[in-house]
Amino acid sequence: MKILMLARNQNLYSHKRLKEAAEERGHELNMYDPLKCYMDIASHRPKLFFGSTEIKGYDAVIPRIGASVTFYGLAVLRQLETMGMFPVNESVAIERSRDKLRSMQLLARDGIGLPVTVFAHDTKMTEEVIQRAGGAPVVIKLLEGTQGVGVVLGETHKAAKSVIEAFRGANVNILVQEFIREAGATDIRALVVGGKVVATMQRTGAEGDFRSNLHRGGSACKIRITPEERSTAIRAAKTMGLNVCGVDMLRSNHGPVVMEVNSSPGLEGVETATGIDVASKIIELIEKKAEYGKTKTKGKG
Repeated sequence: MKILMLARNQNLYSHKRLKEAAEERGHELNMYDPLKCYMDIASHRPKLFFGSTEIKGYDAVIPRIGASVTFYGLAVLRQLETMGMFPVNESVAIERSRDKLRSMQLLARDGIGLPVTVFAHDTKMTEEVIQRAGGAPVVIKLLEGTQGVGVVLGETHKAAKSVIEAFRGANVNILVQEFIREAGATDIRALVVGGKVVATMQRTGAEGDFRSNLHRGGSACKIRITPEERSTAIRAAKTMGLNVCGVDMLRSNHGPVVMEVNSSPGLEGVETATGIDVASKIIELIEKKAEYGKTKTKGKG
């Protein structure tokens, strides 16, 4: 098979591992920076180019689109979908997962456990928002944040109110969530591939940091999850429509709650912590699923 990967940095661990896994299984995998691609949008003849080279003849595409280039990256992926190429994750599903508010609304609709989450436009509602989220401390998140950036803990009512009013004063959209104290600065990441949890790790935040992101200096170890946590991760992936994703959960007193569903999960932390070859499992998914024109949305938004 010929596999195309949309990725800006070819030297990232995850991208190198996926290329190695594909080649070990006898496939060809080429990487293209989506920002350096351009599209020829013509009736019945959609084309994609990288410089003077036309990108064609691929069986599948692995989108590894960074949050900062979501708009153009998804435009390139939609072009490939209209060309009939099988995407590991479809553009619509990635866009859905990148919108924190929309993803929370969809997860809530499907009855998946969530921390109490409040969203408001008017800063006059700040008092009510904090109380609805359970009172201080509360977690305040930028809608556009990623890898723990733009996540603030309002430890006291006064501090939370100041942060919320500052963000809204700058016309920045935020979510306010209850602080799951019992999680103890740890969370669980479950890697879901093809509707199955293939690897799980527990992440612990750096000393003094309530965020557990590995990019923020946290650590990870292998963990056995409960059947309820496994079911929650699988259902969350299905709600988002993602074939491959990382589902981040906290253990609360009322069961697992989903914090985020990541459509481009890093592989280094989970492979190192668990010893599981997640990259090969993603390539196996492509082998089983890849089929010309097998895109549910056909590039439609």
